[in-house]
Amino acid sequence: MNPAIAMPEAPRKGRGRLQLLLILAIAIGPMFLASAMYQWRFWVPETRSYHGVLIGDGRTLADLGVQGEVEPRWQILVTAPGACEADCQQLVYLARQIQIGLNRETARASHGLALAEPLPAEYDATLKREYPQLGRYQLDLQAYDKAAEAVPGAQLWLVDPHGNLVLRYPAGSKGKAILDDLRYLLKISLIG
Repeated sequence: MNPAIAMPEAPRKGRGRLQLLLILAIAIGPMFLASAMYQWRFWVPETRSYHGVLIGDGRTLADLGVQGEVEPRWQILVTAPGACEADCQQLVYLARQIQIGLNRETARASHGLALAEPLPAEYDATLKREYPQLGRYQLDLQAYDKAAEAVPGAQLWLVDPHGNLVLRYPAGSKGKAILDDLRYLLKISLIG
């Protein structure tokens, strides 16, 4: 045998295993980190990009106590557990202005009013004349008190086409903030 011809070295087995473990750590590591961040609430950002109160627990219009056939579109819904007074009337006006402000996306949303008590005749006539597309619904007060978390007064809700409650706004909320939230929802939504 000639000593000038060298035999190739056998590959080290440890190096291949190390590469495999490294690839698995890169692929699976972020999932474990995200799960741990969710479970133990660390490194979670404190800021948010929406202006209302997020309803993320699966509540629907039925849970809110809204009775009646609702169109399968994004809904800007005003609710009032009592009579529709000044704050309720302001939210009804705001809901319509928000829908108009959607411009090209106006057809993807509608506005509605859910009440537990009947409207005064004068305001009812005004709504029929000035807001012909306003959806009207009956409100079950017992279900509403549970779902609305006993927040008094009129409120504005953004509801997805499946009837899920998405965001809630109290009376006195800024229309621009609600419009921005709804535009963002319509932009990222594949439904409605």
